[in-house]
Amino acid sequence: MSEKTPGQLTFVQKALRMTKSTFPLVGLAKANSRLMRAISSGAHHFQFLVEWGVDNPEYFDHYLDQFYAWKKSRNSLPWERGVYSSFALQATTKDGRKPSVLELCCGDGFMAYHFYSLIADSVVGVDFDPKAIKSANRNNKSDNISYAVGDIRTDIPEGQFDNIIWDAAIEHFTEAETQALMATIASRLKPDGILSGYTIVESGGGHKHLHQHEYEFHDKADLSRFFTPYFANVQVFETTFPNRTNLYFYATNDKLPSERYLNLVESR
Repeated sequence: MSEKTPGQLTFVQKALRMTKSTFPLVGLAKANSRLMRAISSGAHHFQFLVEWGVDNPEYFDHYLDQFYAWKKSRNSLPWERGVYSSFALQATTKDGRKPSVLELCCGDGFMAYHFYSLIADSVVGVDFDPKAIKSANRNNKSDNISYAVGDIRTDIPEGQFDNIIWDAAIEHFTEAETQALMATIASRLKPDGILSGYTIVESGGGHKHLHQHEYEFHDKADLSRFFTPYFANVQVFETTFPNRTNLYFYATNDKLPSERYLNLVESR
């Protein structure tokens, strides 16, 4: 950002410059921001206790992560999920064309808005929970995002998409349901389209992470077996945090994201 000369400054900017030179305005602004963050964190902590203290809702309000949980836990998992699927979106962008995106089980639309909408031509989000879609339309709307209530076992939107994202939801379906869904998902992708997403590795104690989970995956190979009958190229990788091991996946009948042109520089 280039610095303006004094003659180019507006009246308000000149007044701010003069005030800053005689009054600790920056320090006061920072103190006010710290106070607002503390208030916001406390408000979202209270919301977390109300929503999750007794039972697990069907969807997670990711503003709880942004304003409360991330600061407390230092766990960057929610942002990791958005980044890795964004990587797949970048891989399908060709000749200046932005990709069309379908997000399955989109929840509150936080990822659709904050990670996908800027680099996508259009995003269609579908979730079976009317409350989640209501929250998405209220808090995470954009001109190029459309949300719909639907059970993806029967209501996956028609069309051909460059990217399909199935993030933090594949574990909510039985093995048989997931196998059936894969055939439909593959049919909704363009020939060079990419399916991406995230799930969780089962806990060691034999208990599910959430009671809504129908099937938690044993390891990378266990997850990969659901994709290989329908996609020529599959990549599953994991990241580990103190309280969980995460699995991420890319599946496509074309090149994987890391093999496509992504302005990477390689040294051999």
